[in-house]
Amino acid sequence: MPRHLHLDPRVREEAKRRLLAVRGHVEGLLRMLEDEGVYCVDVLKQIKAVQGALDRVGEMVLKSHLREHVATAQTRGDVDEIVEELMEALKYR
Repeated sequence: MPRHLHLDPRVREEAKRRLLAVRGHVEGLLRMLEDEGVYCVDVLKQIKAVQGALDRVGEMVLKSHLREHVATAQTRGDVDEIVEELMEALKYR
């Protein structure tokens, strides 16, 4: 079975937009670490915000995978393979 990232174009663009924002936040974190006057708790808050944003993108991709691959597995006849793949993917959630 060919493996590819099959995302609705709107989901793809939203995920890309969110990841670009995450990149900006990570760059901000790097700048914070260069400033000795920054309070540790402020850095921790920003790290948590980045983790949350990445989790939301992960949810979008997982939801797309469920729609595009898992829900159609019976039709394609690859249910067992998709179930194993999904169990593996859920380890990363």
